[in-house]
Amino acid sequence: MIRVVLVDDQTLVRSGIRGLLDLTPDIRVVAEAADGVEAVAAIAQSQPDAVLLDVRMPTCSGVDLLRRHGATLPPTIMLTTFDDDEALFDCMRLGARGFLLKDISLERLADGLRRVVAGQTLFRPGLTERTRSSFEHAAPADRAPDAHELLTARETEVLALIAGGFNNAEIALALGPSEGTIKNHVSSILSKLGVRDRVKAVLRGLELGCI
Repeated sequence: MIRVVLVDDQTLVRSGIRGLLDLTPDIRVVAEAADGVEAVAAIAQSQPDAVLLDVRMPTCSGVDLLRRHGATLPPTIMLTTFDDDEALFDCMRLGARGFLLKDISLERLADGLRRVVAGQTLFRPGLTERTRSSFEHAAPADRAPDAHELLTARETEVLALIAGGFNNAEIALALGPSEGTIKNHVSSILSKLGVRDRVKAVLRGLELGCI
């Protein structure tokens, strides 16, 4: 059973999401919180497998919670309407494992939670494109240097699929080579980008313009 703490300041949103997850055989909301302060206590008490966290809340927002406790939180998915790219990118940098719309379907919600608990990411391609656009319109002094030649064409394809939330087996199915070959590509990507995990690889790839 996947145990989830749900953090959102809107009671109706929490009720709706809890109701959806009650329909699944393997996921349950074990605690709720209306802001980041309440979330700290709820997470400590219930020891969940994952957190669904609203980006914007009074008192202590999702961004604030990640900034203060991101290193110790369980795998976290941000609940968002995609109306604040800067806040979403901050969440990515602070350790969020993915993003979901508040009006998400049960299938996508359940699949997203299963993915992040299994160690995967849930960065939708649309968000990747929007986040990259924010870098392209930033002042030159604020952007990382151009690095389109840093990765090979195949590594760039693999990184783009990682950003889309696909695991190694799914990437192998999409691109054709064996899963072992994909693992080698992922290792090479991490090494070239100077990062330790897939989330940071996506962030670094966005900063450098590789995806």
